[in-house]
Amino acid sequence: MRLRCLILRNTHNDPVKKSEIHFTVELDKDSVPEKIFWQATDNPNEGLSDTNAVAIGIWDNYHKGTLKLDLWTNNMDVYDMKRFCIEVISGVADTLQGATGDVRMADQIESLCKELSGQLKKEISLSKKNP
Repeated sequence: MRLRCLILRNTHNDPVKKSEIHFTVELDKDSVPEKIFWQATDNPNEGLSDTNAVAIGIWDNYHKGTLKLDLWTNNMDVYDMKRFCIEVISGVADTLQGATGDVRMADQIESLCKELSGQLKKEISLSKKNP
């Protein structure tokens, strides 16, 4: 499975800058991701980078709704997956504040993230005490 994103940004009437993000997903016989690789023109690391999870949200102007693409491998640790989700939610707060200026809603989302992070730390601590 190959996914490709093209980001176009034009600021200050400069020529359009093109940035590309490529994803390559290796699937097992049941179509479950085994490996996920990504490459981007703006990535400081050259070549393919591997990852265990990807979350992409795309706004559908026509249907006025969000299209989501969430992929993760079986190698993704449960606690890392929970942390990843918390960080994605926190990123949404940053995006919301930057795009709309709604500090109140962004702060509410960040508050939830802090609460979830605290719960996750407790879970991890308990799992180390009771393996």
